[in-house]
Amino acid sequence: MDPDGDARHQEGADAVPAPAVSLRPLGLEDVEAFMAWASDDRVMRHLKRPLCATREEAVAQIRDTVLGHPWFRAICLAGRPVGQVSVWPYPDEGGHRANLGYALAHGHWGRGIASAAIRMVVGTVFDELPGLQRLEAVTEVGNARSQRALQKAGFRREGVLRSYIVRSGGGEAKDAAVYSFLSSDRPQVA
Repeated sequence: MDPDGDARHQEGADAVPAPAVSLRPLGLEDVEAFMAWASDDRVMRHLKRPLCATREEAVAQIRDTVLGHPWFRAICLAGRPVGQVSVWPYPDEGGHRANLGYALAHGHWGRGIASAAIRMVVGTVFDELPGLQRLEAVTEVGNARSQRALQKAGFRREGVLRSYIVRSGGGEAKDAAVYSFLSSDRPQVA
């Protein structure tokens, strides 16, 4: 997870408006766009999946992981994928809890795109996944951009999980911040 929050997205008269964001299924026809973030270590170092160094690896990732995923969407600007967002229900919870994950191509960081996409997710996923009551997001403690995107989307920080994240290929375990959004956190429609 790594997206929003630098000085380019400010409040006030000189603020750059957040681009119009949409979500749609990601397919094999999107492999070139997918490569923009899936082959970039600046993005993928925050995810558990390995880097897609080749087009063939990207095609395999989409075919083997994305297409069969229970809830996976492309984050789009003008219909073109610039990132991904997914919700993965925990099977042992009977659909009560799910994990939110997202990634955004580096060239689109700091523009409010990730937080806009996350708000779209929480606006629909509780209706699309019956029984879902809690959406969780876990990010490395040092990933301030991801934490700001979650907070801007209404997620609440719950605490720190010590030595929680170990990336693919091993390495040192990192502390993680855990955030949540409950179905009851959604604004009630009168």
